[in-house]
Amino acid sequence: MWIAFSIVCKCIRYSRIANVERMSLKPQDIIVALNLCTYERKRPPISMIAADLNMSPSEIHAAIKRLQQARLLHGSELHEKPNISAIEEFLLHGVKYAFPAEHGEVTRGLPTSFAAPPLKDEIAPGDDFPPVWPWRDGDTRGFALQPLYRTAPAAALRDPFLYELLALVDAIRDGRARERKIAEKELISRLRSENVKAQSRAAR
Repeated sequence: MWIAFSIVCKCIRYSRIANVERMSLKPQDIIVALNLCTYERKRPPISMIAADLNMSPSEIHAAIKRLQQARLLHGSELHEKPNISAIEEFLLHGVKYAFPAEHGEVTRGLPTSFAAPPLKDEIAPGDDFPPVWPWRDGDTRGFALQPLYRTAPAAALRDPFLYELLALVDAIRDGRARERKIAEKELISRLRSENVKAQSRAAR
Protein backbone atom coordinates (compact mmCIF):
# COMPACT_ATOMS: atom_id res chain seq x y z
CA MET A 1 0.00 0.00 0.00
CA TRP A 2 2.81 2.41 0.86
CA ILE A 3 4.49 1.78 -2.51
CA ALA A 4 1.22 2.50 -4.33
CA PHE A 5 0.74 5.68 -2.31
CA SER A 6 4.30 6.78 -3.13
CA ILE A 7 3.72 6.21 -6.85
CA VAL A 8 0.51 8.25 -6.76
CA CYS A 9 2.27 11.11 -4.99
CA LYS A 10 5.06 11.12 -7.59
CA CYS A 11 2.51 11.13 -10.42
CA ILE A 12 0.74 14.10 -8.87
CA ARG A 13 4.05 15.91 -8.38
CA TYR A 14 5.23 15.49 -11.95
CA SER A 15 1.81 16.26 -13.39
CA ARG A 16 1.91 19.57 -11.53
CA ILE A 17 5.39 20.31 -12.80
CA ALA A 18 4.31 19.47 -16.35
CA ASN A 19 1.33 21.78 -15.91
CA VAL A 20 3.66 24.62 -14.90
CA GLU A 21 5.89 24.05 -17.91
CA ARG A 22 2.91 23.98 -20.29
CA MET A 23 1.95 27.45 -19.13
CA SER A 24 5.02 28.84 -20.93
CA LEU A 25 6.58 30.44 -17.91
CA LYS A 26 9.49 32.74 -18.65
CA PRO A 27 12.68 32.91 -16.57
CA GLN A 28 11.82 36.36 -15.23
CA ASP A 29 8.61 34.92 -13.78
CA ILE A 30 10.68 32.97 -11.26
CA ILE A 31 12.33 36.19 -10.10
CA VAL A 32 8.93 37.85 -9.74
CA ALA A 33 7.60 34.87 -7.78
CA LEU A 34 10.59 34.91 -5.43
CA ASN A 35 10.23 38.64 -4.94
CA LEU A 36 6.58 38.21 -4.02
CA CYS A 37 7.58 35.56 -1.50
CA THR A 38 9.48 38.21 0.44
CA TYR A 39 6.33 40.16 1.30
CA GLU A 40 4.43 39.27 4.46
CA ARG A 41 1.06 40.63 3.46
CA LYS A 42 -0.70 41.88 0.34
CA ARG A 43 1.66 42.52 -2.53
CA PRO A 44 2.71 46.13 -3.20
CA PRO A 45 1.74 48.00 -6.37
CA ILE A 46 3.11 46.65 -9.62
CA SER A 47 5.08 49.86 -10.13
CA MET A 48 6.98 49.23 -6.89
CA ILE A 49 7.78 45.64 -7.81
CA ALA A 50 8.95 46.81 -11.23
CA ALA A 51 11.29 49.33 -9.63
CA ASP A 52 12.65 46.72 -7.20
CA LEU A 53 13.38 44.25 -10.01
CA ASN A 54 14.53 46.70 -12.71
CA MET A 55 11.68 45.55 -14.95
CA SER A 56 8.85 47.42 -16.62
CA PRO A 57 5.34 47.39 -15.09
CA SER A 58 4.08 45.54 -18.17
CA GLU A 59 6.68 42.78 -17.61
CA ILE A 60 5.55 42.40 -14.00
CA HIS A 61 1.88 42.36 -14.96
CA ALA A 62 2.46 39.67 -17.59
CA ALA A 63 4.59 37.61 -15.18
CA ILE A 64 1.88 37.70 -12.52
CA LYS A 65 -0.70 36.48 -15.04
CA ARG A 66 1.50 33.59 -16.12
CA LEU A 67 2.26 32.66 -12.52
CA GLN A 68 -1.45 32.61 -11.72
CA GLN A 69 -2.17 30.42 -14.73
CA ALA A 70 0.54 28.03 -13.54
CA ARG A 71 -1.00 28.12 -10.04
CA LEU A 72 2.18 29.43 -8.50
CA LEU A 73 0.25 32.52 -7.38
CA HIS A 74 -3.19 32.63 -5.86
CA GLY A 75 -5.93 34.75 -7.38
CA SER A 76 -7.24 38.12 -6.29
CA GLU A 77 -9.48 36.50 -3.68
CA LEU A 78 -6.28 35.62 -1.77
CA HIS A 79 -4.59 38.94 -2.61
CA GLU A 80 -2.40 37.26 -5.26
CA LYS A 81 -0.22 35.71 -2.58
CA PRO A 82 2.39 33.14 -3.61
CA ASN A 83 1.37 29.49 -3.49
CA ILE A 84 4.38 28.54 -1.41
CA SER A 85 3.92 24.77 -1.59
CA ALA A 86 3.62 24.86 -5.39
CA ILE A 87 6.61 27.20 -5.74
CA GLU A 88 8.70 24.94 -3.52
CA GLU A 89 7.73 21.92 -5.59
CA PHE A 90 8.61 23.58 -8.87
CA LEU A 91 11.91 25.01 -7.65
CA LEU A 92 13.03 21.70 -6.14
CA HIS A 93 11.94 19.44 -8.98
CA GLY A 94 11.28 21.45 -12.14
CA VAL A 95 13.29 24.64 -12.47
CA LYS A 96 16.56 22.95 -13.46
CA TYR A 97 14.75 21.33 -16.41
CA ALA A 98 12.59 24.29 -17.39
CA PHE A 99 15.46 26.78 -17.14
CA PRO A 100 18.75 24.86 -17.24
CA ALA A 101 21.97 26.60 -16.29
CA GLU A 102 23.87 28.34 -19.09
CA HIS A 103 27.62 28.77 -18.72
CA GLY A 104 30.10 31.14 -20.26
CA GLU A 105 33.76 32.09 -20.15
CA VAL A 106 35.76 33.39 -17.21
CA THR A 107 34.63 36.93 -16.44
CA ARG A 108 34.06 39.43 -13.66
CA GLY A 109 30.73 39.47 -11.97
CA LEU A 110 28.58 38.88 -8.92
CA PRO A 111 28.99 35.56 -7.07
CA THR A 112 26.06 33.16 -7.20
CA SER A 113 25.18 29.56 -6.34
CA PHE A 114 27.54 28.11 -3.71
CA ALA A 115 29.84 31.16 -3.99
CA ALA A 116 27.16 33.54 -2.65
CA PRO A 117 25.31 33.78 0.66
CA PRO A 118 24.12 31.67 2.33
CA LEU A 119 25.96 28.67 0.84
CA LYS A 120 29.39 30.27 0.82
CA ASP A 121 29.44 29.91 4.62
CA GLU A 122 28.61 26.20 4.42
CA ILE A 123 30.59 25.00 1.40
CA ALA A 124 34.35 25.40 1.32
CA PRO A 125 35.62 26.96 -1.91
CA GLY A 126 37.69 24.75 -4.18
CA ASP A 127 40.52 25.56 -6.55
CA ASP A 128 38.20 26.27 -9.48
CA PHE A 129 36.80 29.66 -10.36
CA PRO A 130 33.49 30.35 -8.59
CA PRO A 131 30.24 30.81 -10.53
CA VAL A 132 29.36 34.46 -11.14
CA TRP A 133 26.66 36.42 -12.89
CA PRO A 134 28.41 38.54 -15.53
CA TRP A 135 28.19 42.10 -14.22
CA ARG A 136 30.09 45.15 -15.34
CA ASP A 137 30.59 46.37 -11.75
CA GLY A 138 31.43 42.94 -10.35
CA ASP A 139 34.67 42.48 -8.42
CA THR A 140 34.79 38.66 -8.43
CA ARG A 141 36.50 36.72 -11.20
CA GLY A 142 34.82 33.43 -12.07
CA PHE A 143 33.05 31.27 -14.63
CA ALA A 144 29.96 32.95 -16.05
CA LEU A 145 26.63 31.49 -14.99
CA GLN A 146 23.89 33.37 -16.78
CA PRO A 147 21.23 34.70 -14.38
CA LEU A 148 17.62 33.73 -14.83
CA TYR A 149 17.03 37.21 -16.22
CA ARG A 150 19.30 40.08 -17.18
CA THR A 151 18.08 42.33 -14.33
CA ALA A 152 18.74 39.75 -11.59
CA PRO A 153 22.15 41.16 -10.50
CA ALA A 154 20.80 44.68 -9.99
CA ALA A 155 17.73 43.38 -8.17
CA ALA A 156 19.87 41.13 -5.97
CA LEU A 157 22.14 44.00 -4.96
CA ARG A 158 19.07 45.97 -3.95
CA ASP A 159 17.62 43.18 -1.78
CA PRO A 160 19.97 40.81 0.13
CA PHE A 161 17.14 38.37 0.88
CA LEU A 162 16.18 38.09 -2.79
CA TYR A 163 19.88 37.65 -3.58
CA GLU A 164 19.98 34.63 -1.29
CA LEU A 165 16.89 33.11 -2.89
CA LEU A 166 18.25 33.57 -6.42
CA ALA A 167 21.65 32.14 -5.47
CA LEU A 168 19.98 29.11 -3.90
CA VAL A 169 17.91 28.54 -7.04
CA ASP A 170 21.12 28.71 -9.07
CA ALA A 171 22.68 26.05 -6.82
CA ILE A 172 19.66 23.83 -7.48
CA ARG A 173 19.89 24.49 -11.23
CA ASP A 174 23.65 24.02 -11.48
CA GLY A 175 25.14 22.59 -8.30
CA ARG A 176 26.48 19.17 -7.52
CA ALA A 177 24.44 16.72 -5.44
CA ARG A 178 25.69 17.96 -2.05
CA GLU A 179 25.27 21.60 -3.02
CA ARG A 180 21.75 20.97 -4.30
CA LYS A 181 20.76 19.16 -1.12
CA ILE A 182 21.94 22.00 1.11
CA ALA A 183 20.41 24.59 -1.21
CA GLU A 184 17.03 22.85 -1.14
CA LYS A 185 17.02 22.84 2.65
CA GLU A 186 18.02 26.51 2.88
CA LEU A 187 15.50 27.56 0.24
CA ILE A 188 12.59 25.82 1.95
CA SER A 189 13.59 27.36 5.27
CA ARG A 190 13.56 30.85 3.80
CA LEU A 191 10.33 30.52 1.86
CA ARG A 192 8.50 29.33 4.96
CA SER A 193 10.03 31.70 7.49
CA GLU A 194 7.92 34.73 8.30
CA ASN A 195 10.63 36.06 10.61
CA VAL A 196 13.19 36.09 7.80
CA LYS A 197 10.73 37.92 5.55
CA ALA A 198 10.07 40.54 8.22
CA GLN A 199 13.78 41.07 8.74
CA SER A 200 14.28 41.37 4.98
CA ARG A 201 11.72 44.14 4.68
CA ALA A 202 12.99 45.94 7.78
CA ALA A 203 16.51 46.00 6.36
CA ARG A 204 15.48 47.84 3.22
